[in-house]
Amino acid sequence: MNRLITLLCTAQVCLATMASAAPLSITLPPETAVFKSSELPGYPLAQQKCSICHSADYINFQPPGRSLAQWTAEASKMQQVYGAPISDQDVSTIGAYLAVTYGSAKASDAEVLAASNPSAGLVSAAPVAKGDAMALLQNHACLSCHAVDHKVVGPAYHDVATQYGSDPQALARMASSIAHGSTGKWGDIPMPPFAQLSPEDLQTLATFILHQ
Repeated sequence: MNRLITLLCTAQVCLATMASAAPLSITLPPETAVFKSSELPGYPLAQQKCSICHSADYINFQPPGRSLAQWTAEASKMQQVYGAPISDQDVSTIGAYLAVTYGSAKASDAEVLAASNPSAGLVSAAPVAKGDAMALLQNHACLSCHAVDHKVVGPAYHDVATQYGSDPQALARMASSIAHGSTGKWGDIPMPPFAQLSPEDLQTLATFILHQ
């Protein structure tokens, strides 16, 4: 009997001690992970919107070398599954930034350019001045391999415009092909790159070709 009384008293003392104890306080270390800096528009978007739900460490923990499609799918998962407050265009823009900064994509890739600058993928409503485009074509010997209405070494510009006509990212893809060259799209003979052209000249040429 005495032992039972002792046990009951001990339990009461423990409960009283627990009740009077101060709440447990845990201090977390300061957040040090940051998103890698980039000139791409997806960088500030990631800082602003991705940080709402998780730190930049989540990005660092992903497998290296992911492609644009894989990073875009990851951003889409955040939107579709977890309800992240990002639009479909945000998904593409953030995916492009992540793919270049943490994955295998390059900022000069046509798909990255199109995702980062959606308006650049649309063909201009009005053709550029023909004289400007023709001067560029002549100065860079483009007309040695191409003509507007018939095949020379490469395809006719009219055929190229027809091929890309339904592509919403036609302008960005065309500019990228001119800048970086291409192989196998129109036969076995490769087109050399014209990396020396400015973005404005690339836009002028691409717009001209797509309006033929």
